[in-house]
Amino acid sequence: MSDADAVRFVDERLGAGSFARRALRYVFPEHWSFLLGEVALYSFVFLILSGTYLALFFSPDVDSRHAYAGPFSELSGLDVTPAYDSTLRISSTVPAGLLMRQAHHWAALVFMVAMVVHLVRTFFTGAFRKPREAIWMLGVLLLGAGIFEGFAGYSLPDDLLSGMGLAIAYGVALSLPVLGGSIGALAWDGEYPGSGVIESRLYILHVFVVPAVMATLIAVHLALVVRHHHTQFPGPGRTESNVVGAPMWPGYALRSLGWFAMVAAVCVLLGGLVQINPIFQWGPYEIWRSTNGAQPDWFLGWLIGGLRIMPSVDVRLGSKTLVPNPFWGGALFPTVVFAYLLVHPWLEARLRRGRRREHHLLDHPRDHPWRTAFGSAFLTWVGLIFFAGSSDRLFLQVGIDYEAQIHVYRVLVVVLPIVAFVVAKVACDELRRSRAAPLRGGPAVVVRRRPDGGFEELRE
Repeated sequence: MSDADAVRFVDERLGAGSFARRALRYVFPEHWSFLLGEVALYSFVFLILSGTYLALFFSPDVDSRHAYAGPFSELSGLDVTPAYDSTLRISSTVPAGLLMRQAHHWAALVFMVAMVVHLVRTFFTGAFRKPREAIWMLGVLLLGAGIFEGFAGYSLPDDLLSGMGLAIAYGVALSLPVLGGSIGALAWDGEYPGSGVIESRLYILHVFVVPAVMATLIAVHLALVVRHHHTQFPGPGRTESNVVGAPMWPGYALRSLGWFAMVAAVCVLLGGLVQINPIFQWGPYEIWRSTNGAQPDWFLGWLIGGLRIMPSVDVRLGSKTLVPNPFWGGALFPTVVFAYLLVHPWLEARLRRGRRREHHLLDHPRDHPWRTAFGSAFLTWVGLIFFAGSSDRLFLQVGIDYEAQIHVYRVLVVVLPIVAFVVAKVACDELRRSRAAPLRGGPAVVVRRRPDGGFEELRE
């Protein structure tokens, strides 16, 4: 049977020939920024593969305790839970365990970085406009799911830092008006630290539920991208009705496989060369123990910053506290951020003309000064709160007074976003007026060689 006969045999029974032809001819525009989404996708694939390996050796049990007798001599004799002990075994005696655990952790950070930068690029280029509002919303939901998934995985080892993170999460849960106490008791099975079921529940969510939800969101996200085709920057031959670039096969597919190999290689190199989350240094969690300078993964830093810089404001009715202080920074702040991101495409469409028209060509940030200015102010606001989460590290390492930092940050989160808005707006207006392109070397200049061997610029 020839190759043609084999293809015909499959196509006659599955009807996949026309679909395969369309898929192989799908065109991808050429621009480096489109690779950001692929970094996130391939990091997710690496997380699934490495997480599957780790799940073979991890135990989520925190109900029992025993004396540690493993290779980490400084922990010998300490009472540890099976969850902490199994993580120590992964880090010591399981073949390639420490490499895979650290590579998995680094891949999670790369995944979150890629998603954030990808969303930022989408925002400033206007790729969220009609008909791609649903694609944008799925990306925002993926970011939220990724943050929760990272928190769940970070909380599993039952070391000192993960235990402190769960204690903070419990406090935020209790701060929710009306239902906070019920939600905390339901999730932790009683008052903190509860009966230990929170570990098993987080394990199920981290290993099964949330990855399945994220994989579904990614699949729908990609299907909608293919349905509406990729956006592209304006340029020669590019219009609202076509896509100029490389076809799926062979050029883009082979290049994409190479990009996947590079992302995986970077995660493995980071896992092998750069230490991260050394739980054998933190020790097991006890509710009476804590440590100064404890920091969660970076994608949770903005939530810690919100908790730290929020003034002491409680809503009280007589002797009852209706809304405790942790609610503002730990629950309301992220809710406002994600709610705004979800509705922004419709808000902008309402405020601008052309909301009924479809957009397939991207904007340069300068082309829409108001969007760029507001986006810069919004990023500055969230970024400052993120940096406020590192206040204790600056206190311990540099000696800057902690309370002074908090007061400064409270002023900066009001002032600097306004400054960022004004600077971005003025810069965009000036770039539009002058037509300068600083990152692209400016407008083209035509020169002519003079008879004496020198050069002169030709002016219109």
